[in-house]
Amino acid sequence: MNKIVRNDHLGPAKAVKAPPAPARRRGDASPPMVLAIVCVGICLANLDLFIVNVALPNIGRDFKDASLEDMSWILNGYAIAYAALLVFFGRLAERYRRDLSFLLGVGLFTAASAACSVSYNVETLIAFRVLQAAGAALMTPTSLGLLMAAFPPARRGAAVRNWTAIGGLAAALGPVVGGLLVTVNWRWIFLVNVPIGIIAMLIGWWKLPQIPGHSAPRPNPGDAALVTGGIGALTFAIVKVNDWGWGSPGIAGSAVAAVILLALFVWRCFRSPNPFVDPALFRIKPFAGAALVMAPYSAAFGAMLLSVALWEQTAWGWSALKTGLAIAPGPLLVPITSLLLAGRLIARFGAASVITAGIFFFMLGLAFWATMIGPQPETLLVSIGMIPIGIGVGLTFPTLMGVGVAGLPSSSFATGSGAINMIRQAALAVGVAIFVAIIGSPSSLMERVTAFHRGWWIMAGVAALGLVPNYIFFRARK
Repeated sequence: MNKIVRNDHLGPAKAVKAPPAPARRRGDASPPMVLAIVCVGICLANLDLFIVNVALPNIGRDFKDASLEDMSWILNGYAIAYAALLVFFGRLAERYRRDLSFLLGVGLFTAASAACSVSYNVETLIAFRVLQAAGAALMTPTSLGLLMAAFPPARRGAAVRNWTAIGGLAAALGPVVGGLLVTVNWRWIFLVNVPIGIIAMLIGWWKLPQIPGHSAPRPNPGDAALVTGGIGALTFAIVKVNDWGWGSPGIAGSAVAAVILLALFVWRCFRSPNPFVDPALFRIKPFAGAALVMAPYSAAFGAMLLSVALWEQTAWGWSALKTGLAIAPGPLLVPITSLLLAGRLIARFGAASVITAGIFFFMLGLAFWATMIGPQPETLLVSIGMIPIGIGVGLTFPTLMGVGVAGLPSSSFATGSGAINMIRQAALAVGVAIFVAIIGSPSSLMERVTAFHRGWWIMAGVAALGLVPNYIFFRARK
């Protein structure tokens, strides 16, 4: 475009070219925009987690030869693979550009979701869920790595809490979305991830900053195999204990294998010049405290997610949609509590008090169910119990992630966040396995009531175990 430039001192006006408009540079996202883009990763993972729990009974009816123990591996296979690969992919991704690693993770998760939708038996669905877990394990630590690089140190704790809370909002939509999709067909719970993933990849390719990798040792895949085998053997032993009995060779062999593999993994971490999880991370007090509280709390959380969906659909005969609507108040309160309350409460009372309150609220919800729920269907009882659970999760999980990751050096963001999430996912699998073992195969409704009540009380006790490391590691922190 030409414009007229007039100069009364030098002569007549001349036509000159205006300077071209600056081209939009790829990767010019502001920190809030980076937060919005990478939240897609946690949203996909959380949405999928809640949807699959609600849809599990419908999947079981479609695969008629599948037992509850078999069906639990749809959840546990995902959780174990996710746990083991989080640190492996987190460490590997530190060597390469974080934006590309994140987009690759989203792409793998999206493709695996499409594959899950065409599964023809439990075994193929479990296999594709493991691929889903691989995608989630790549995009989760790299999303946090992008987040930490985009925000200044003073704002990182709040950014991580917001990242967790937005994931909680996706979780809140999960039960209702899952219930709606299952009314058509359970396969749609996986297909819904496909358009979300494609849009995220397009926007991410255009806008995400190009965060380069740095020189880091390549993680040992053998260590990943050790922790995968150890957690898998432990979970298998717990799930099968009702069928085979405590004294059976299969249970004993699985338990021994779990102990040996996990012990070798820990030994390798201490003795290897390139440890899979650097023991030095646990000398960082906030990180160690977050990891030790996260383990029992996540086990109870995983059991709670499975239990409420199973109870409503198998004991009361509810549809997936009604189940999702009854569950929804809990996850809906997670982002509300985290965004509106957690940060202010931490600033005023310290992390220890907020985590303590979160654990007690969570226990209150489980105790309410164990006391009040009976053979007669009652929507209000489920929803009332979900309210303190949602508040508890909103106070606890984001606070643990925020204080645990904010204290890490910049070179360990991806690895440290991956380690905490590895503990979380491994504990989820163990919690699901414990609950499946507790309820067994009741033959009558009253036996089912007794079994679920026992399971809820035990899980409340497991969650309470997190109070001990919380007091030790966080009580003096403000």
